[in-house]
Amino acid sequence: MKFTKMTDSQWHTIKKHLPRHAKMGRPRADDRTAISAIMFVLVTGCRWIDLGL
Repeated sequence: MKFTKMTDSQWHTIKKHLPRHAKMGRPRADDRTAISAIMFVLVTGCRWIDLGL
């Protein structure tokens, strides 16, 4: 199966369901990058470690 990047429209649909950034603690990674990586692993079946992030 071929992986295609998330469109801006798809991202805006997902973004409203994510929690807000906390004021304390370690800063979160970029949400769009993280979700794209998760979707890539699910679609292609590659291992998480192979992403090289």
